[in-house]
Amino acid sequence: MDWSSVTAGDLVEALREVDWSSPPRPVSEFFSRFTFPRSYSKWNSRLKCNLYYYRTNYFIMIVCILGLGFLRRPLAIIAAALMALSIAILNDSFAGTFNEKVTRTVRQLSPHLAAKMRPPLTPVIRGRSSAKRAIYICGRPRLFFVLVFSTLSFILWFVSSGLLTVLWALVIGLLASLVHASFRTPNLKARLNTFREEFRAVWRNYSEL
Repeated sequence: MDWSSVTAGDLVEALREVDWSSPPRPVSEFFSRFTFPRSYSKWNSRLKCNLYYYRTNYFIMIVCILGLGFLRRPLAIIAAALMALSIAILNDSFAGTFNEKVTRTVRQLSPHLAAKMRPPLTPVIRGRSSAKRAIYICGRPRLFFVLVFSTLSFILWFVSSGLLTVLWALVIGLLASLVHASFRTPNLKARLNTFREEFRAVWRNYSEL
């Protein structure tokens, strides 16, 4: 796969649709084989490949840095967890799994309430959906929960006086991820993984025709 031809929008879309339930890459693999990119095109391609392949590792690293910044502030730790949840919900696979688990739990407590949490039906034209399938959680668009969790997170950060701390923690976490993605040499497993994901995407589009 030619990562140099992949745009930032394509990378964001791929990260939104890919399954994040896979475990993170081993620490021995994550911290090995660092080299300096020989050109801007090599760096650009390496950065996108590593951001996609080590996405779970970077997410965990940023969350851990946020947690370390708030060890003495329990409210801020809850705020960091809510922010991590709101970001994770932006991923299609995580949002679907989260909705299924919440709905299942509510169904056990109140089947009548669970029936009201069903998402609206999407109109179908000639056997195909008229629009791209929207993601719902508890019968509401997932952006509703992203806004709710993000708002609660910022309120808790404000109450715990940790806004400046979280900004520094986010900057450090993002910079650490970018530095690692820039100097970590993509291995053969990463390249094979991207080819496999590319084949799955093509096959999925073919099966929908």
